[in-house]
Amino acid sequence: MTYPKPTIVASDLEGVLVPEIWIAVAEETGIEDLRVTTREISDYDKLMKMRIDVLRQHKLGLADIQRVIATLSPLPGAAEFVAWVRERSQFVIISDTFSEFAAPLMAQMGYPTIFCHSLVIDSAGMIDGYRMRLEHPKRRTVAALQSVGYQIFAMGDSYNDIAMLELAESSMLFCPPDNVVADYPHLPIARSHDEVRRFLEENIFASAPVAA
Repeated sequence: MTYPKPTIVASDLEGVLVPEIWIAVAEETGIEDLRVTTREISDYDKLMKMRIDVLRQHKLGLADIQRVIATLSPLPGAAEFVAWVRERSQFVIISDTFSEFAAPLMAQMGYPTIFCHSLVIDSAGMIDGYRMRLEHPKRRTVAALQSVGYQIFAMGDSYNDIAMLELAESSMLFCPPDNVVADYPHLPIARSHDEVRRFLEENIFASAPVAA
C-alpha cells in the first residue's frame, strides 16, 4: 500500500518572513550600493563580494549590521503564519543569510529551524568573507528532505529561490519583484501570508498527513 507523503513547508527568510536586512542597513547608513539584493543579482557570490567590499570602504563591521538587525521585526503576519504552520506540519527556513544575522529574528518567531551560512570575521570585527553551508544549498536541502520521504511546499521571492521552488512538489513566489515574475511566469504568486495559508489549507493540509 502506498501512503501519501507528509509535507514540510520550506521558506526563504528575507523578503518573505522578515525585511531585507541589507536594505535596512542601506537605509540606516545611506549607502545605496547595499540596496542591491538577489532580487536584482542572481550570482550570490558576486553580490556578497560586492557587499563586503562596500562595508570595508565605509569601515562598517559586524557589530554595525547587528545593531540595525536589532531594530527589525518580522513582516506583518509572518510570525503568526509560522506558528500556524508549525501546529500542522514541520516548517524550515532555507536562507542565504548568516547565522550571525538571523538569531534575533528567529527569537521573534519562536525559533523555527533555519539552514543558513556563516560569516568570517577578522580580529577587528570586520566581515572578511563567508562560508557557504554547501553548494546550491536551497535546491540540495529540498532534495535531501525529499530523499527521506517528505514532499515539499516551498516559498521564496528572489532569483536564488527559483531552484528550490521548481524542485518542490508545490511552491509559490511571495511578493516577488516584476523582473522575477517576468522571468518565471509559470510560478504562482502570493501577495500575503493569508493567501499562502489559504492555499495550504485547501491543497496541502486538507489531505496530507502531518510531518512529525
